[in-house]
Amino acid sequence: MHIPDAFIPIPQAAVYWIIALIFLALAIRWAKSEMSEDKIPLIAVLAAGIFALQGFNLPVSMGTSGHLVGGALAAIVLGSPFAAVFILSLVLVIQGLIFGDGGLTTMGANIINMGVIGGFVGYYTFHGLNGVLKNPFISAGVAAWFACLIPSLACAVEMFFAGTFPLVPGLLAMGIYHAAIGIIEGIVTAVVIYLLSKARPDLVNSAVGVVAV
Repeated sequence: MHIPDAFIPIPQAAVYWIIALIFLALAIRWAKSEMSEDKIPLIAVLAAGIFALQGFNLPVSMGTSGHLVGGALAAIVLGSPFAAVFILSLVLVIQGLIFGDGGLTTMGANIINMGVIGGFVGYYTFHGLNGVLKNPFISAGVAAWFACLIPSLACAVEMFFAGTFPLVPGLLAMGIYHAAIGIIEGIVTAVVIYLLSKARPDLVNSAVGVVAV
């Protein structure tokens, strides 16, 4: 899902960058108001974990790749979709500048897909499902699946508008791969949230809706 340079024309890439910078500014404002000393280690661990998870890339046809995203995990644990934008932006900048994973001109689109769409889809799907199911772990798993699938479809649509590959084959290639990958992401997300709720209930229980007993 890391779009390389030259896959999107510069004018379109500039539009994505502008949108991404708006959300990044809002995410920085969230960080300034919410990043307390006790949350900094958790944010660092989440960022490192998401970086590692995204390191396992599976090739998808037409020159792009599929992998776990992590946006839902960050948004759910920290209680805000802007947390996902903040953490995913940090991860994507490091990946792009140091490891060449994802283009620099297309980084705005990558931030939108994985940070903005992944974070907002994951966060609001989680809270919507949890209000019905009353089970934060199942809700988190399903939300993470959607937060992996939907950004991949958005990526395919962007590639269509860029003229990089046709719409239907792109949706099928990205969607099928990430529907499968999303199952892994859902399991990982549910397990991580469960373990965090046991290890640091003071940090995550209020965010994920776990009632301490």
